[in-house]
Amino acid sequence: MAEKKTVDKKAGKKEPSKKESSKPKKETSKKEVAASKPAETGNGNGSGNGHASESQKRPNLLALYEAEAVPGLMDHFKYSNRFQVPKLERIVVNMGMGAAVGNPKVIDTAVTELGQATGQRPIVTRAKKAIAAFKLREGMRIGVCVTLRRERMWAFMERLVMLALPRVRDFRGVSPRAFDGAGNYTLGLREQIVFPEIQFDKVDAVRGMNITFVTTARTNEEGRELLKRLGMPFRS
Repeated sequence: MAEKKTVDKKAGKKEPSKKESSKPKKETSKKEVAASKPAETGNGNGSGNGHASESQKRPNLLALYEAEAVPGLMDHFKYSNRFQVPKLERIVVNMGMGAAVGNPKVIDTAVTELGQATGQRPIVTRAKKAIAAFKLREGMRIGVCVTLRRERMWAFMERLVMLALPRVRDFRGVSPRAFDGAGNYTLGLREQIVFPEIQFDKVDAVRGMNITFVTTARTNEEGRELLKRLGMPFRS
């Protein structure tokens, strides 16, 4: 027996006692695991503290439309239903680049500048047919275009009305006649530098653009009243 104990000591083995072997292993329950995890904070819709709530993300102009423009339009045109009130569907910003026929690199500059002004990367438009008099070939890049909807649309119109248009040289208001007969309005700008997002020092040439406001209005009068209540400074 003495020899056996000596061998066990050399091997470094330790025999478990009867008390230790009789105790069952304690299993951690699901409730204890959940309680040990840190509590997640959120607003109840799956988003944490790092994300803003839906009400904080809404543009100010959209809130103005719902709070003031909709009741005012219902009273002005005597609508019986709220869904009859015209609304802004989308804004299309188009920049034609005739200089791209001789210098295709200006398209890349226009894409950068229009993306800075609208907050969305534009697409490049190409010629649908060749015109020999203008040295234009089919498929040649001749412009850039971007279509804004929802939050970006409202944010762009707010920056246009509040910041860009007041920076136009000798600005006296926009023309109230540039409607297409179905309540859609097109505004032309001669300089892209009226947007504060575009750095004046990096502009190589002055470029104009057309901004089209597509609405659900059925007549020009409804479309004009809608844009007027959204802050569009029409010339009297």
